[in-house]
Amino acid sequence: MADHQESSFTLPTEPASVSIARRYVLDVLAEWGLPADTGTADSLRLIVSELATNAVQHTFGQSPTFTVELRLDRDEQLRVGVTDSHPRWPQRLPAAVQQDNGRGMVIIRSLAAEAGGRLKVTPTESGGKTVWIGIPWPVGVA
Repeated sequence: MADHQESSFTLPTEPASVSIARRYVLDVLAEWGLPADTGTADSLRLIVSELATNAVQHTFGQSPTFTVELRLDRDEQLRVGVTDSHPRWPQRLPAAVQQDNGRGMVIIRSLAAEAGGRLKVTPTESGGKTVWIGIPWPVGVA
């Protein structure tokens, strides 16, 4: 495999795009050698679903699109990010039992940590942000 691989896909910020983003990520990861029936793929599917859902629900029409990015460096580190143009960064809310929302970032952080990685938010030049998760590429894949 190459030292560095990248792939990105821009979608309209609408609910139907969430499932398209999930499918896109699973297809790219399969091309890179990570089968869809692994625990890592399942975790990434949920992470992308949560990140894309956040982009759709929390940009309040100020980001007409969002972009899903994947980067794999030297078969060691996988980074998955979702970028939108809304300036507000994700807020860590207390995930009370009676709340209907507020658990997405908690879920993302937990899944990333479980896979040996972490979550990071970076600003974009246009004033938006990218929410990244970075995890080690699974040993024996590719």
